[in-house]
Amino acid sequence: MNSIIMRAISSDGGIRVIYCDSTELVKKSCEIHHTSKTMTAVLGRALTGTSLMAILLKDKDNTLTFQLRGDGPCGSVVCVGDYMGNVRGYADDPSVELPPNAVGKLDVGGAVGRGSMYIIKDLGMNEPYVGVAPIVSGEIAEDLTEYFATSEQTPTVCALGVRVDHDNMCYAAGGYLVQLMPGYYEEDIPILEGNIGKMESVSKLIADGKTGEEIIAMILEGIGYEMFDEFDIDYLCPCDREKYLRALIGLNEEDMNELREAGEPVETNCRFCGKKFVFELDELDAARAEARRKPADSEE
Repeated sequence: MNSIIMRAISSDGGIRVIYCDSTELVKKSCEIHHTSKTMTAVLGRALTGTSLMAILLKDKDNTLTFQLRGDGPCGSVVCVGDYMGNVRGYADDPSVELPPNAVGKLDVGGAVGRGSMYIIKDLGMNEPYVGVAPIVSGEIAEDLTEYFATSEQTPTVCALGVRVDHDNMCYAAGGYLVQLMPGYYEEDIPILEGNIGKMESVSKLIADGKTGEEIIAMILEGIGYEMFDEFDIDYLCPCDREKYLRALIGLNEEDMNELREAGEPVETNCRFCGKKFVFELDELDAARAEARRKPADSEE
């Protein structure tokens, strides 16, 4: 089984639906970060929301970073997605566990707290686009709905959900965006509101075995539409040893002297995927010497 994105558009082009079953990629994040029950839900929702937003990017080199900087005990949450909806992410403290909230659900809002939410789009220009909005609830879906309304002036309904078993492992996760596009028909709005209002949570629908086609059909019942496309997505991290070597080459001499005094190999750790890369000091010195020679060589 793979995580998937499905997209549909109403026959008049006025309504866009983007649906995501992110169960498998959220499972991967659980395994990588050893998340608590609450943090499985926090990170799972954030990853799903990032995927739904990232596929709105236009170019294969574009990326979208979603940051939650709240005052809750989990600290900051950072997720990055590419234009195909693949994502990676981490939380400052993935072990935070809280009692259920007032309605008996995992307390995602309590873990995130209040603060600011950032949507950073790297579109290959000199400066990235940065959108900022307040964290209105910490439940993430409501926060993204507010972001689209205030920062992008796009009427949007966002739903996100994660189901967690007794071993803190995700067994159902997903979400959807429903957006009104220019030229939408006003008479479709009460139909959409009625359809979405009577639906069960997206995570329960997925846990009960509903397919993406069935969930989209529930959202757009009574409105003509066409399925646009469907493709797999995954939890992917592009980190590699060369990336970290380039970063270490850029250290100033004072920092390098501290490493030499310690006399130990340098170990790096990727926060997104947990991979570790170890560099011997001799290797770093040789790579730094080579980097210093290259500009001179290029001028000859």
